[in-house]
Amino acid sequence: MKAFTCAAFIVLTAAACVSWAVAPTPALVPDLGQWTIDTKFTHPQQIFIRTGPDNKPRRFWYILLTLTNKTGQDADFYPKCELMTDTFQIIPAGKSVAPDVFQKIKDRHQAKYLFLETLSGTTSKILQGEDNTKDIAVIWPDFDPRAKKIKIFITGLSNETAFVKHPVAKDKNGQPLIVFLRKTLELTYALESDSAQRSDANLIYKSTNWVMR
Repeated sequence: MKAFTCAAFIVLTAAACVSWAVAPTPALVPDLGQWTIDTKFTHPQQIFIRTGPDNKPRRFWYILLTLTNKTGQDADFYPKCELMTDTFQIIPAGKSVAPDVFQKIKDRHQAKYLFLETLSGTTSKILQGEDNTKDIAVIWPDFDPRAKKIKIFITGLSNETAFVKHPVAKDKNGQPLIVFLRKTLELTYALESDSAQRSDANLIYKSTNWVMR
């Protein structure tokens, strides 16, 4: 059992390292029929709200996306957004996020984002044109206090895909598993704060990249 646990940990760590450091890049020239939604984003912000059975104040992080379809066609939209720390914690957007968290964010930004939507509540298509621009709140619960860097991955903004061999996992015949990748927006931030002073945490923007993930 100990050997199995150790092996599983090594596989998980290796896979996380690959995801963190060696993400493939999309094609420089998209193929015919490939599209990418015009995307603007705010940098992550903190918000505190009393929630949960004990009604204690909890910290959440969020970004606001503004998506405009300039591709010349209505675009299918099946988003997936994750926050990953350099301690290999991966948090899906919306996990353990109560509806009142979104409502407080909406109230905070109502002057600029009058029709703000949740990620889970938005439609599965983004129609063409400026008049159909979508503003979406993407929310996560607080992450590992030991983290010194985070990456945010936003998938669903493009129909570009790729298939690659998994660097670690094998199928029943001992061959590398084939992994399906989608063009993904990657945002990287460094964290400047002592974990004991998390309320003063300051995320420093580092980079924006498109990767295949």
